[in-house]
Amino acid sequence: MAITPARGGAPAGAAPEPQTLGFLLLEDFTLISLASAIEPLRMANQLAGRELYRWYVMTMDGAPVRASDGMQVTPDASAHSPLRLDWLVVCGGVAPQRSVTPALLTWLQGRQRQLRRVGSVCTGSWALAQAGLLNGYDASIHWECLAAIQEAYPRTAWSTRLFSIDRDRFTASGGTAPLDMMLNLIGRDHGRELSAAISEMFIYERVRGEEDQQRVPLKHVLGTTQPKLLEIVALMEANIEEPIELDELASYVDVSRRQLERLFQRHLHCSPSRYYLKLRLTRARQLLKQTPLPIIEIASACGFVSTPHFSKCYREYFGTPPREDRGETLKIRRLEPASIPLAGNDPLMQSSSAAVALSHARGEPTYASIALG
Repeated sequence: MAITPARGGAPAGAAPEPQTLGFLLLEDFTLISLASAIEPLRMANQLAGRELYRWYVMTMDGAPVRASDGMQVTPDASAHSPLRLDWLVVCGGVAPQRSVTPALLTWLQGRQRQLRRVGSVCTGSWALAQAGLLNGYDASIHWECLAAIQEAYPRTAWSTRLFSIDRDRFTASGGTAPLDMMLNLIGRDHGRELSAAISEMFIYERVRGEEDQQRVPLKHVLGTTQPKLLEIVALMEANIEEPIELDELASYVDVSRRQLERLFQRHLHCSPSRYYLKLRLTRARQLLKQTPLPIIEIASACGFVSTPHFSKCYREYFGTPPREDRGETLKIRRLEPASIPLAGNDPLMQSSSAAVALSHARGEPTYASIALG
């Protein structure tokens, strides 16, 4: 597959300089989040046929660091190496508060003025927030830390979104969410066609957007104080195709219909029927975006007696009709592979993991370049 990225403001006949990223690893960072952030960059280079992105793995002192799964990672450089970075990505994981030191905060505050973009994956946003770099921004963090960080840093607009991109800040909640965030950033830099091609190479069915939410387990929101409410919601989730009547739900957990209504209003701030509808419509949206099922079948699978009724409820809840939300499949144009200029003669640039990965890709059967208009 060959895609030539848009050149933006580069001089005629000259390829723009690659963007250089530093991934700063905190102790007990999550390896899946790091890989989810780096792999789209590698594939962007491979499909473009040249280095669009260059990256370095860093620790504060340059010493190896362990991921939360126990794997030890040897960095390319320390935070104090003379690297010219365009982006910085702080990679957090387990117990982020323990990893944030005064030296880290001072370094972040000093370095951020030299960067085009500052971001994080998983709980790395805790370090950015503590350094004051997310004040006045929208930001995301893994749902387990959400309540604590909202209390600790109220000057940031924390959300349950999978990721947030706000001006020159970008934060992803963790797991595979950094993959979606990076695909969106690559799309902004080099066009949606390249982003779609990367997704295709990773057999990734749908690039999730900023509107997609983390699914915060209800038991995490309510704790163990409302077992009957948790049981009712579990029944709703297990009976999407054939919804259960509210009176029947109430009898299953031995409460009255009136008690059921009060439980939902007090703890979930909506009626039980509204909550049930939300579950069914959310499932419908997943099926629309992730499967080729006809809309009439999706409506039936989510408990709607007719397609017009489903479309009306869907539009009222999400603001768009089902057909529009399904979207159009992007077409990938296949052109000839381009040559790969690497990082010049600078030994530090030649040691870039991006340059090594791109060089190795030359021998892969999938190697090619992608041309973007």
